This record gives sequence, C-alpha cells and structure tokens, in this order.
Amino acid sequence: MHLRKLLAALSLGVCAGWGQAADPIHQELLDKHKPEQLSGHVWMIQGPIGYPNPQNQGFMNNPGFIVTADSVVVIDPGSSAAIGRAVVQHIKANTDKPVTHVLTTHVHGDHWLANQSIRDAWPDARFYAHPAMIKLATEGAAEFWLGNMDTLTEGATKGTQALIPTEALSNGQVLGVGGVNIKVHIAEGKVHSSTDAMFEVLEDKVLFTGDNFNNRRIVRMDDGSFAGSIRVADAALKLDIETIVPGHGPKGGKQVLNYYRNYLDTVYGSVKTLRESMEAFEMKPKIAEKLGDFKDWQGLDDELGKHISLGVLEAEQEDF
Repeated sequence: MHLRKLLAALSLGVCAGWGQAADPIHQELLDKHKPEQLSGHVWMIQGPIGYPNPQNQGFMNNPGFIVTADSVVVIDPGSSAAIGRAVVQHIKANTDKPVTHVLTTHVHGDHWLANQSIRDAWPDARFYAHPAMIKLATEGAAEFWLGNMDTLTEGATKGTQALIPTEALSNGQVLGVGGVNIKVHIAEGKVHSSTDAMFEVLEDKVLFTGDNFNNRRIVRMDDGSFAGSIRVADAALKLDIETIVPGHGPKGGKQVLNYYRNYLDTVYGSVKTLRESMEAFEMKPKIAEKLGDFKDWQGLDDELGKHISLGVLEAEQEDF
C-alpha cells in the first residue's frame, strides 16, 4: 500500500515536471526587465536592444500595457509564449484587472507571437490589428514568423502558437476602454511595412509607434518605404504627445521621432542624389560619413548597405 502511494506521488511529481517544461517562462524578462510607469495609465517593459538570438530568447521589443478603470489593454506582448507568460506575471503584479484588449502594431512576429499567453491568462481578451496584418498572418506570415523566431533563437521560442488577431482596426478609430481613449493611426501605403498601426493614448499623451520609429536600433526596411516613413514622422510630430514608446529601444519625447526621421531622410535623400553617378555599393562610405550620430546604433553596419539598395529601388519606382 505504501509502495503504491509512493509510486503515485512520484508519478504526479514527474507529470508536474513535464507540465513545467511544457510551459517555460522567460526568466530574465521576469527578473531584470520590470515594467516602468510612464503616466497615469501607461506602463512599458523596455526590451534589450538587439536582434532575436539564443541569448535574449527572442525578447527585444517594448511590450506595453494600459491600466484603465475597468481593465487592461496590452500592446505588442512579444515574440513567444515564454515571453508572454513573463509579461502576464508583470501585469498581474501591478493590477488585478483583466486584460480585455490586445493591440498589435504590425505583422512582424517579434511583436505579437506572445498573444497565445495573453489568451491563456484571459480567455475573453480580444485581439486587434491592421486588416492587412490579419490577412497576411492568415495567409502564411504567421507560420513564417514562428519558424523564423525558432531558427534565430535556436529553439528558444519552440512551442509558441500563433494567435492571429481577428478585430480589424481603421484609421482614426478611437477605442474607449474604462475611461481611457486610444486613437488608432494607420497610414496609407507602406511605412515600416504595409501593416502598421500606431496607438495614441489621448489622456496620457503617449504614442506607441511600433517599428515605424526606433531608438538606438536600426531595423529592417525590406517591407517598408523610406518616403512613407518620413511622411508618418512628419504627421506624428504634429500630434499632441509627450512620450514616445518606440518599437525597440528607450522611450523618449518627440526627439525620438526627429532623430529617427533624420536617419531615414539622410539615407534616402543621399541615395536620390548619388544614384545618378554611383552604384549602390559605392554609396555606403559617403552616406556612412553623414551618419556619425548613429554610429553606435545597434545594426547600423549590418543594415545600412541593405537600406541603400532598398532606397535605390524605391527612388527608381518614384520615377515611374
């Protein structure tokens, strides 16, 4: 009898161990990346500046959450279920209100593949995104990003499932949640991608930009437009906002918008001037000379050559 009880207890212990292994949590995010309150309602968890790799396990964006009178709105919870579980714990440590809305800034999976863990914690939460994001994710982008994150992190994001948003956003739409109003900004055409939405917390004068703007990190522009990004920067600078939460890198004021706009304008303006007399590969040293303020930005050496080539293609398309 005692032997049976012992075996049963051991069996339960093993099963519990399996359950824990199946539900990993991003411990460094939980221990070292605490939420910072930016305003009366808005919190941000600043991720490390970098690209997805085995060391950061895919955590390098800036998840945010807005605590209203009734519930919580989450913005871009991150790139894996393990990251999402850490974000859930951070939210629960600061409020006992449920998450009811989850907002996605764009289709790139490092920002939204943690949705799964939000749904696990709050089954009634609703998930919102640009209609083009929903379409692309449904048509294969979700599977691409699951594989991409798994490869880049050498399996650290394995087990994550893509919970694709179902609620389509529109430009100018205002989501009223518990006395807090969140205005949706969607530009025509491409910006960082063709799926970008920015979220302005009106009462708090905070703008979540997604990867339309970054700080101290150069991001890929393979899906985007320099001209479109510059137009959105000019529009955002006219908004009545005080705090910017970029897609990656430290928060700041409107100088974050100006600074990133300067990078985009320097690269694209230089390309348009030099393309008449130089090939793309010849432009890099001359353009790099103009980017001294960005020499310490993560990814400049890796991305500048690609950005120049993409800028040449975009400038040629403008000619037609």
